[in-house]
Amino acid sequence: MTTRTNFEQLLEAGSHFGHLKSKWNPHMAPFIFTEKKGIHIIDLHKTVVKIDEAAAAMKQIAKSGKKILFVSTKKQGQDIVSTHATSIGMPYVTERWSGGMLTNFGTIRKAIRKMTQIDKMGEDGTLAILSKRERLQVSRQRDKLDKILGSIVDMTRLPAAIFIVDIRKEHIALAEARKLKIPVFAIVDTNSDPRNVDFVIPANDDATKSIDLITRTLAEAVAEGLNERKADKTEADAKAQQREEAKAAEAKAAAEKAEAEKAAVIAAGAEAAAKPKADAGSEAGEVKPKRARKKVTKVEKPAEVKKD
Repeated sequence: MTTRTNFEQLLEAGSHFGHLKSKWNPHMAPFIFTEKKGIHIIDLHKTVVKIDEAAAAMKQIAKSGKKILFVSTKKQGQDIVSTHATSIGMPYVTERWSGGMLTNFGTIRKAIRKMTQIDKMGEDGTLAILSKRERLQVSRQRDKLDKILGSIVDMTRLPAAIFIVDIRKEHIALAEARKLKIPVFAIVDTNSDPRNVDFVIPANDDATKSIDLITRTLAEAVAEGLNERKADKTEADAKAQQREEAKAAEAKAAAEKAEAEKAAVIAAGAEAAAKPKADAGSEAGEVKPKRARKKVTKVEKPAEVKKD
């Protein structure tokens, strides 16, 4: 079976390095291979399997047309997450997580609409009629909103899933997702509790190479799902077009048949109407032979004989 990553790639990325034994979370025990110099070593064979499971699930979510929110406000993952999420058109959060971003999503959407309104004001010239001080205030407000919410502008509804790089740092995002029963995918290090994560990826969540390898792999799976969705839509559209063309051809054939039948009926009617006239004309054209008059022969009466 082909895997999306392998042991050597993860090893090279340093994904196997966990935290100090003194900082470990006992619930990560199933994913720990050994301890070396007081540091836990993660079992990368299990990491490979977990990455494949997460990638398969994320691919299906993307294929269904739903959004996955990528989250990493820690410095090591900010650029990595923003780059990969942007490449696949998914929303992401790399600045401060605003409390209620999920649980109070309606308010977040209002703030996004406010930012959109400011943009429209700039386009239609409304900002130009404001005083310099007012324009500066509006501009600052817009920049502040964009910094926090600009990357989720296109997220018009709650995401179907959330991907987190460090669940200890993003504990608020994790709690909100759990409250709303949103599936959680996460890179989980040896110092974290994996019990609240639906798809645990045991790996180093501090090394940039480790974060990049795993995030890129999952982003590629999402891209596959999006491409398959596009291909399915294209195929469905083609089939729909074929059905429409077939219906049009059937309708045309039926119309032509009806027209032919109508023409045949008209022709038959015309022929039937013409036949009596022809018969009448032929009768009128016949010359009946004259009856021969009988010659009447006059019989002369005998002369009367006078008697003496």
